[in-house]
Amino acid sequence: MWKCCLKSYPGVQSSKLSLHFCFNARNFFQKTYTTHSEIKQRCRGLPLNSRDKSDYSALPNTHEEEEEDVSRTTLIWRAIKLPIYTVALVPLSVGAAAAYLQTGTFSARRYLVLLASSVLIITWLNLSNDVYDFDTGADKNKKESVVNLVGSRIGTLVAAYSLLILGFIGLSWASVEAGNMQAILLLTCAVLCGYIYQCPPFRLSYQGLGEPLCFASFGPFATTAFYLLLGSASKIHYIPLTGTILSASLLVGLTTTLILFCSHFHQVEGDFAVGKMSPLVRLGTERGSGVVKVAILTLYSLLVALGLSRTLPLICSFLCALTLPMGKWVVSYVEENHKNKGKIFMAKYYCVRLHTLFGAALVTGLVAARLHTNRHVGKLMFQ
Repeated sequence: MWKCCLKSYPGVQSSKLSLHFCFNARNFFQKTYTTHSEIKQRCRGLPLNSRDKSDYSALPNTHEEEEEDVSRTTLIWRAIKLPIYTVALVPLSVGAAAAYLQTGTFSARRYLVLLASSVLIITWLNLSNDVYDFDTGADKNKKESVVNLVGSRIGTLVAAYSLLILGFIGLSWASVEAGNMQAILLLTCAVLCGYIYQCPPFRLSYQGLGEPLCFASFGPFATTAFYLLLGSASKIHYIPLTGTILSASLLVGLTTTLILFCSHFHQVEGDFAVGKMSPLVRLGTERGSGVVKVAILTLYSLLVALGLSRTLPLICSFLCALTLPMGKWVVSYVEENHKNKGKIFMAKYYCVRLHTLFGAALVTGLVAARLHTNRHVGKLMFQ
């Protein structure tokens, strides 16, 4: 009877059609939402049909979500690693300042050639490091890896070694012009340290020897070589090695090595998974933070000792001591955040700031010592 009445009522048929449409639409959107949610869950590795609020505990942390949403422009910027190129600028500038202190002369043209060559070689280090870490799987999930961005391992490797050849040609030209073969031998040793650090069959960084090689390469080898090349621009054809340049090279080596050491804090798990036994993998992040503290204390203690012994000019020690707040900031930041992957990533950049400021203070002090007193000449060590 009710069916008959409904059928006889004029608006019932259209109402039934509307209800049927709404019901189907609701099912469609519900299925679509469910499918979309399942796809997102599969991508994130979460169990399907997680509807309760408790399931949000399985979601990735905020840092990882931000990493997924990083723009390509940001990834390219990270891949370029522009702040890291201070490791090319600081040893060269310190070597030039020490040579100026000793001779009172400066060759801008040779400085620029050496700077360009150093940048090319540092670019080789970065590119080849990405290639060989890609081979071992260390950079498998590293989106800012040049190999992952470009999509070509061979192309990246060819570009890397092309830059190495160009850079070494520039260094060789400067050495020939300066007439100092000691310098090219030291620079060759510096480049070889970089090669055995990361390239097969050596890959000594996987044995935890990266930091000593970094110290030797950028400190005594490169800084001293640049001093010899830029000092030979004067009338003194042969410039002696002094305590000033050797001590300055030790300080540069320490700050450079600190950058490399802190760059591994957020990579401990990934390095361990591929067998890369860096010092932080062996020590753990907590003891690693203690190493950073000891390194900073050593840096400034050595600075004071070198200043008091007059191996470095007093003004040089004073200006470098002004960077102590930055050193304390590095220590406290690493101690507080060594377990936080999202934050500890920034530790290496704070070390870059310390390296840059300390290097700038060292350069300024050496130049100022020459300008304000012509009597401070480093003690002769080798001749």
